[in-house]
Amino acid sequence: MITGELTAVSQTAGLIAAASQKATQPTFKLSQVTVVEQQVLTLQQAGVFPIVVVTGVEAAEVRYRLAGRGVVFLFNETYQDPELFTSLRMGLSFLLNVSQRVIFAPANTPLFTPDTVTRLIAETGDLVTPTFQGQGGHPILMANRLIPDILAYHGKDGLRGYLQTQEARRVRVPVADRGVLLSLHQPEQLLDYYQSHQQSYLHPNLRLNLEDQADVFDQRAKLLLFLIGKTASVSQAAKMMALSLSKAWEVLNRLESALGYPVLLRRQGGRGGSGSQLTAAGLSFLRQFQAWEEAVRAFSRQAFTGRFDQLPEADQTD
Repeated sequence: MITGELTAVSQTAGLIAAASQKATQPTFKLSQVTVVEQQVLTLQQAGVFPIVVVTGVEAAEVRYRLAGRGVVFLFNETYQDPELFTSLRMGLSFLLNVSQRVIFAPANTPLFTPDTVTRLIAETGDLVTPTFQGQGGHPILMANRLIPDILAYHGKDGLRGYLQTQEARRVRVPVADRGVLLSLHQPEQLLDYYQSHQQSYLHPNLRLNLEDQADVFDQRAKLLLFLIGKTASVSQAAKMMALSLSKAWEVLNRLESALGYPVLLRRQGGRGGSGSQLTAAGLSFLRQFQAWEEAVRAFSRQAFTGRFDQLPEADQTD
């Protein structure tokens, strides 16, 4: 598959805008994790793949903290004073046709819950937004088919202006999650809410692997295959996920050895230049793994619901 031909790999992709020097603080600590780490964890718990993080301010620190979490990094060079819409369009350009839908949030709104994400995903509609007590918030779920319209929008007020043009198709979903409204513009409220509602973020998070005597295919390998399919380059794919090139080839060679067939078509130099493309079998394997994972996650969420709502209180000792 050459660049741009990787289509419909997953149901829902994720996009986090963490670039703006003025509007975001991606490494702001909630407790043990930063706000951007919290968002990635929340989206992953809801089964979102792939997740793109548009970096800018503190880009090196963001990459360091997320390097092992299986996300794609894009860099917004205008991060000193970018509009949110700039990062949104950059991420959507990359995600065009990759998934059926994209869920988007700026890094300064980190406290929506996995349940809110799954609730939005369960809704039909091209444009879905959560509300809390009548107020709209983040994240925003949009159909992939809206991306060309968003990229072509040059009206005023950026994302807000575009949303106003789409009122007729916008689906508002009431949620019992004040986190959809809270942002880093109110840091004390944000921290107080997080500390008093940590049980809201308790959620199953499956990490599904294929293995024989050792791991053959895990979340990192899945992202690597996806990025090779998207970029037609192993080196570029590895760079975009903060993985060393030698480790990338180790992962790929191990996978092909275990499967018994090639997942990559390697092209050496020549008029078209060197590069690597997914074979038809490699793309089929990627899609089947993703479909299996989505089915298992859906079952896990159903089995989890309600089981931990009323846990017994801790024993009291003198």
